[in-house]
Amino acid sequence: MEKYVKLQKIGEGSFGKAILVKSAEDGRQYVIKEINISRMSNKEREESRREVAVLANMKHPNIVQYRESFEENGSLYIVMDYCEGGDLFKRINAQKGILFQEDQILDWFVQICLALKHVHDRKILHRDIKSQNIFLTKDGTIQLGDFGIARVLNSTVELARTCIGTPYYLSPEICENKPYNNKSDIWALGCVLYEMCTLKHAFEAGNMKNLVLKIISGSFPPVSLHYSFDLRCLLSQLFKRNPRDRPSVNSILEKGFIAKRIEKFLSPQNACMTKYSSENTDVDSTITTRRTHYLLQKNFV
Repeated sequence: MEKYVKLQKIGEGSFGKAILVKSAEDGRQYVIKEINISRMSNKEREESRREVAVLANMKHPNIVQYRESFEENGSLYIVMDYCEGGDLFKRINAQKGILFQEDQILDWFVQICLALKHVHDRKILHRDIKSQNIFLTKDGTIQLGDFGIARVLNSTVELARTCIGTPYYLSPEICENKPYNNKSDIWALGCVLYEMCTLKHAFEAGNMKNLVLKIISGSFPPVSLHYSFDLRCLLSQLFKRNPRDRPSVNSILEKGFIAKRIEKFLSPQNACMTKYSSENTDVDSTITTRRTHYLLQKNFV
């Protein structure tokens, strides 16, 4: 830890502490997750180290960047980039009841989907997608973080069986203690989209039992007609009770009204491949969708 100067504690949870630090080498601010592994079993220690391995392989503009990790005095330290804009949960609460514009919601949603595509393409479940794990950088870019309970799948059809995650975002299959796969992340994605549209949780109750019953029923208060039919229809698809009926993240990104927003979030080298579209404001949505499909297939986004 001699390379870093502690500034303040910015979070604490079952995993340990999150500390804002300043690097003595480059003067930049970072977040360090400090996890006490001294009292852990060998299995738990390996699980903590697994998070590091998962994070180290995540290199994407919409995923919080891992920098390094080290073990010292019985603790595991994970160094991550610091997102000065805070998390999406706080941003939602700051609205004080004033709904976001649809353009803003879709720009954020597309970036979350691009991050989730990167995760799912690598046969990984995030398993804790929620507004508190989605961060904003200084320039407003969305970054998905906290892979503390992520799980690498041996194959895309393997189903995880551990009941885990944050209660408001649990899928029906997890509530019913059934096997689940990446479609549970899609349900949680729907919960985040609903939160951005209403500034409230889709499923709320005074206790866990009633919350579970609400989630299993799949009924939620409707979103304002202020938002487009496309957006409201997408939300209903993300909240399909049967996971097989929910779209994959790739099929979400190929929807016309989503696809046309992707290019603004591509890296410069990928954006130049599709530059002609920005020079023609009347590009047919079918062409846009085909181009997006090509980029998705080539793993450019």
